[in-house]
Amino acid sequence: MIANQTLHTTAVNALTELLPTMAPLDAAVVEDRSSLQGRAGQAVSASFVGALSADIALVLLDAAALSGAAGGNSGLLSTEDVLRPAFEKATAVLGAGVLSESRTEDASVLFLDPETVVFELSAAGTPSGWFAIRIRQQQASAATRGTDASVLGKLGRINNVEMSLTVEIGRTRMSVRDVLDLEPGRVIELDRSAGAPADVLLNGRLIARGEIVVVDQDYAVRITKILDVNEAGN
Repeated sequence: MIANQTLHTTAVNALTELLPTMAPLDAAVVEDRSSLQGRAGQAVSASFVGALSADIALVLLDAAALSGAAGGNSGLLSTEDVLRPAFEKATAVLGAGVLSESRTEDASVLFLDPETVVFELSAAGTPSGWFAIRIRQQQASAATRGTDASVLGKLGRINNVEMSLTVEIGRTRMSVRDVLDLEPGRVIELDRSAGAPADVLLNGRLIARGEIVVVDQDYAVRITKILDVNEAGN
């Protein structure tokens, strides 16, 4: 069994707490993966990048329950949306980082990789699905550290690459029931008070704080503080 087994177990336990299942799920490591052939193909997958990075994938056998949690044919939520909170909680145990958008794809390669830990999820002894997690620790070699200046010098080649900058004035958590009840005119309360600083995120990662201003009748954000790595991880 690969290293960080305790971390894998903590991640799957965090995941099961937020899965939309009718009964609580138990997780057990799958030792013989031959039984997964052809069963763990189409899965909801995502990648997490941080000091500890990971690839994760989830297969749930009760497709009807997932569809119901997503609001059936309403089209308002996707399966990926429904599973997102569980994915976020599972990867939060790895520390600061960025979780990619979830996607539905063939994850059989991940499930069968020897470096992956696979858990069978069951309710009252009945299999309900599988969760796969492959953790990768980012380690810079001495040679890599010695070429930092050279790498920085080459960054000029990508100066024109566009990145997504987002300003967030607040967040809230809502149940699926409340999301499906949304309609024009509904007011959603955020976890920030009026006048509180706005968070500035680069590709989903918090990098600065600022305040909302109006410039030529357009909204803008004035940067008030650039966060260091430790602060940005909070």
